[in-house]
Amino acid sequence: MAKVRTKDIIERFELELIAGKDGIHREIIKSDISRPGMEMAGYFKHYPKERLQLLGKTELSFFYDLANDVKQDRMEKLCTDITPGIIITRGLEVPQQVIDAANNAGVPIMRSPHKTTSVMSRITNYLESKFAPFTAIHGVLVDIYGVGVLITGQSGVGKSEAALELVKRGHRLVADDSVEIRQEDFDTLIGNSPPLIEHLLEIRGLGIIDVMTLFGAGAVRNYKRISLVINLELWDKDKQYDRLGLDEELMKIMDVDLPKATIPVRPGRNLAVIIEVAAMNFRLKRMGINTAAEFSKKLTKMIESDPDPFDQ
Repeated sequence: MAKVRTKDIIERFELELIAGKDGIHREIIKSDISRPGMEMAGYFKHYPKERLQLLGKTELSFFYDLANDVKQDRMEKLCTDITPGIIITRGLEVPQQVIDAANNAGVPIMRSPHKTTSVMSRITNYLESKFAPFTAIHGVLVDIYGVGVLITGQSGVGKSEAALELVKRGHRLVADDSVEIRQEDFDTLIGNSPPLIEHLLEIRGLGIIDVMTLFGAGAVRNYKRISLVINLELWDKDKQYDRLGLDEELMKIMDVDLPKATIPVRPGRNLAVIIEVAAMNFRLKRMGINTAAEFSKKLTKMIESDPDPFDQ
């Protein structure tokens, strides 16, 4: 899991540092952000002091109604030795009691000109992305008509060659050889390339090529949500492959089950076209059109209406 410090938040969201500059290297360990309304009222029993604290118009309006000695006490309790920072939103004026308590405890006070809900949602999304569970898988990730397709298979089966043909057909490469995957939600997997091999494609016999240089910026993406897995395997004449598409196979990556299709590889098969059609068919299924299921229903209906259609 990546380390995030208060300094990273300041730089990423262009926050103004008001006080507590000695604490900008404090580590943020939680993606949750707290709006300490109960704490402003004096209830600190369950104060989540390890979180970023957000003070908006509501919290500061209540704070200004407190007595001066109470204000100082509340701020001293709010600024602990592990609190990563306090963010003031809407460009509001920072009370002197907040500045004094922050400087004494070394807690950074930051200010943003934006609305409280906007600041909270943007920083939360950023932190959840940084703290998301992470893994890496050997394969190729391509964006095909908006569908993130993860192509897997043993080494040398033709994954990179299929990806190259897909790029030539107008689709976009995300990662080759190693795909870094993070789970940003309970059902969302985002894949990207390691920085060292970003936009690069390895073709046996040809070497490493730079896809962005050869095909332009429109041929690559930095990251993409993974929606479908295509597994390439060498043709096995003794294995029964799905010919109708009724059986849905799943592949589990971390906590997410993804639909998976196994495509046998043999000379003469255009893998790029097959993968492209698989992605289009997946889109149709998401739109409620399942060709295999409709064909099965028609066939069942025909058999039920005429038990022996060939007996004439």
